[in-house]
Amino acid sequence: MKKNISYYIAVLFLVTSLSGCNDFGDMNTDPESITAESMDYTLEFTNVQMYCYGTEYEAWRNGMIYCSTMLQHTASTESYWNGDKYTYSAGYNSAYWDRMYPNGIRNVIDLLENWDGNETYYAEYQMARIMKVLLFHRMTDMYGDCPYSEAGQGYYEANGYPAYDTQEDIYTDMLNELKEAATNLATASSSIGSADIIYGGDCELWQKFAYSLMLRLSMRLSKVDETTAKTWVATAVSGGLFESNDDNAKVEHPEASTSNNSCEPFGKIYCHEDPDAYRMSESFVNLLKSTSDPRLRLLCTVVEDPSLKIGSGNWQMGDTTAASQLGMPNGYDETTGTSSSTYLPNAPNYPGSKNDYSVVNRYTYARIDAPTFLVTYAENQLLLAEAAYRGWISGSAEDYYNAGVTAAMKQFNQFDDGLAPGDTEIANYLDQNPYNASTALKQINTQYYINTFSDEYETFANWRRSGYPELETVSYVGNVTNGTIPRRFTYPTSESSVNSSHYKEAVARLTNGDKMTSRVWWDVE
Repeated sequence: MKKNISYYIAVLFLVTSLSGCNDFGDMNTDPESITAESMDYTLEFTNVQMYCYGTEYEAWRNGMIYCSTMLQHTASTESYWNGDKYTYSAGYNSAYWDRMYPNGIRNVIDLLENWDGNETYYAEYQMARIMKVLLFHRMTDMYGDCPYSEAGQGYYEANGYPAYDTQEDIYTDMLNELKEAATNLATASSSIGSADIIYGGDCELWQKFAYSLMLRLSMRLSKVDETTAKTWVATAVSGGLFESNDDNAKVEHPEASTSNNSCEPFGKIYCHEDPDAYRMSESFVNLLKSTSDPRLRLLCTVVEDPSLKIGSGNWQMGDTTAASQLGMPNGYDETTGTSSSTYLPNAPNYPGSKNDYSVVNRYTYARIDAPTFLVTYAENQLLLAEAAYRGWISGSAEDYYNAGVTAAMKQFNQFDDGLAPGDTEIANYLDQNPYNASTALKQINTQYYINTFSDEYETFANWRRSGYPELETVSYVGNVTNGTIPRRFTYPTSESSVNSSHYKEAVARLTNGDKMTSRVWWDVE
């Protein structure tokens, strides 16, 4: 399902400013102006979906500079790519918060306020509730306690200093929101059509999306509250999850360009905004090579000059053969000098040039028109494999695992038909790497790690929850974590002065203060 979203870019700044307007009565009757009464809120619906798949601003900072390198999907020698070496940037830590609260979150709250009780948009109201959960589950997973019940209410409740809800309370409400929205969608119909760039107004698919997202959130509680996790997993399964890759919650970007923000944010950074700043991580490439994973050729490529941007005359697709792929180790630089242990040319197996290391495959993820995957069938199946292994649901953990791996490989057909490994190749991979109950959690969550490449917020969250894959840490001079992979992002520095009392209450609930080494509620040791 390909949808043209370029038209909706024009409403981005319009709808983000709408909820801040005051009511001046008869003075505000300019027929050429847009008021809450004349606003077409289906445009704001599309706008919220754009924030659900993200913008390059926070994707670049939180997603790539931090998450992707911390979790060793990629590596970087650049000093401003802080995650590779666990160094600190206040602005990059707070990027998702800074972008989403005044935009995506404010807009979805505005949408819900205006559609609440409106029977014309009954189905769309449920869809907006699901999008609100998607935005907030990322927010709380990244930061912990955060404004939730009072968020986005500056206009409606005259509250510019929202309290921070506890993550436990946020998760309780998000799960209930998903259940209610999914239940209500069972008998609903929608006329929103192409303004819904995810499912085109298909209520049945939205219902599956709600339950599939519920499964993700349920499993997030596996370390902190198994009883509640098990209960909600059962609710998600009985409600009805994705049944194939055709159901994947994703956004396609068929008319994306480098001149605007109407494109897949990670893909645009890989191929245009910062193409030479990163390489594929050695640990990730070696993981794929060690199991003869056919996805290696679909994730990596080696190009002569990675600094060239898409659209340039010499843009190269490169060599995607598995044997040519080489990952760059994390924790190195190109500035400390020849005597330094962190100087890249001193790294073991240095190939002679940084350009000999792999970058992201330009047929798949390093495309500005690459689809953005929000929640997938493959993720569902792998989480069900873990739930079955834990005895929380019926069914074979091995069968779920095999289905998850197969779906993850077949998912590459959603970039272009025919890209995915064939049935025989997938079967051979599963034969060579069979499910093993004694290492089930490691296998399942390592596959999840591979499948969530370019959904780095989810990679970061599930690694903290599961502990897999087991990653070698780096110890770089100036790191702020004592050489350990960070566990959360820090709040914006402005919160300590602008929303001081609520900020201090939230920080007091963190065992180690507002630091990257503190753990969110569900991430218990």
